[in-house]
Amino acid sequence: MKVCVIGAGYVGLVTAACLADMGNSVVCLDIDAERVTRLQHGESPIHEPGLAELMQRNAASGRLKFSTDAAMAVNHGTLIFIAVGTPPQEDGSADLMHVLAAARSVGQHMLDYKVVVNKSTVPVGTADRVREVVNQTLRERSTVLPFAVVSNPEFLKEGAAIDDFMRPDRVIVGAEDEQATLLMRALYAPFLRNRDRLMVMDIRSAELTKYVANAMLATRISFMNEMAGLAEGLGADIEQVRLGIGADARIGTHFLYAGCGWGGSCFPKDVRALRHMGEAQGLEMSMVQAAERINHTQRRLLAERVLARFGADLTGVVIGVWGLSFKPGTDDLREAPSLVIMDELLRHGATLQAFDPVAMPGVAALWPERPGLTLVPRPEDAAQGAHALLLVTEWREFRSPDFDALRECMATPIVFDGRNLYDPELLAQMGFEYQGIGRGTAPTTVALQQGELARAA
Repeated sequence: MKVCVIGAGYVGLVTAACLADMGNSVVCLDIDAERVTRLQHGESPIHEPGLAELMQRNAASGRLKFSTDAAMAVNHGTLIFIAVGTPPQEDGSADLMHVLAAARSVGQHMLDYKVVVNKSTVPVGTADRVREVVNQTLRERSTVLPFAVVSNPEFLKEGAAIDDFMRPDRVIVGAEDEQATLLMRALYAPFLRNRDRLMVMDIRSAELTKYVANAMLATRISFMNEMAGLAEGLGADIEQVRLGIGADARIGTHFLYAGCGWGGSCFPKDVRALRHMGEAQGLEMSMVQAAERINHTQRRLLAERVLARFGADLTGVVIGVWGLSFKPGTDDLREAPSLVIMDELLRHGATLQAFDPVAMPGVAALWPERPGLTLVPRPEDAAQGAHALLLVTEWREFRSPDFDALRECMATPIVFDGRNLYDPELLAQMGFEYQGIGRGTAPTTVALQQGELARAA
């Protein structure tokens, strides 16, 4: 099948590469000539495991091409995926400028029947607006051509996007055109050979499904973060609570991890957009607002604990930071808790030594000359001489460090575990002062005393 993907960003590249890998002929269109040139040379502009190799293999086979030629790309594909950015506006609503520009380009260049597929996360009613733009552009050309508009929201997790696309747990198709539905079924059939997980529904329901899914996941995390605060007050351990409730099949185990907040390109933007849609309908959206409010507080929690431990003036206090991206497996820094935490600590005079496996170039670009911040080449360099170590992103290489070496290289062995990776009792026995998220109320001085006894023994 011949496919055009408009937008060579995160969703567009994954969509184009995965569709090409199943034998489709795909042209990926973008207006950024520099980006397209890099892609034509086999360079991926984003960090996503397996994506660069997938792109290179399919480009070499001729199934995947990158171009800035809109007329060629639009007329190459019967199916045209719109996968451009929808950044939030000041009021929280999604900015559809790029989506509607893509629709206009389709209307300007199409010569026969097209299925326009909204892959971008767009507000309910966007398909109607895309249809209007294409129709208006065709009228300006004094041309009448058949086309259909379909909603096909993406459910890709950064760091696991290739596997999510290749082995989807569901494919949502919002369509009202029989021919478009048949084409979408044919396109996704190779991905669904074991079990048909394609769900056809009306377009507005498909558009809303993506927002509700992300808001539900974000709310689960915020709920657990609020419960973590309660656990600390009551002397309970939120990690044990998590295991207890996760064993209930009605609840399940996913997205129950308390931590230092959620971020990324999807949850914050989509939660705000969903709130805006509800408020436009006269709804208070109190649960969505609560999830946002809790996360706003949670992203500042580690910085507040450092200030509580060392005082408001952090001049001369060296703090190591492990993890900068908003989650493991990606270099994405959008709405990353690390940026909120580091900004607060730097404003109070701290000296930061930060390490991340892939996201440091992005931080350097955001903060090219930020006084007090040093990006270091190894995790141990971040801990060297530090008065405290902050675990912010749970990369695998942080899960089982050499704690003996870590304790010896730090000025004071204090760990603020923003992802509850470590065992509080083990770290106390090894001489660390430990603070997790919702791990009970044992005074940190007790942890130090236990560690001193263990070393004396």
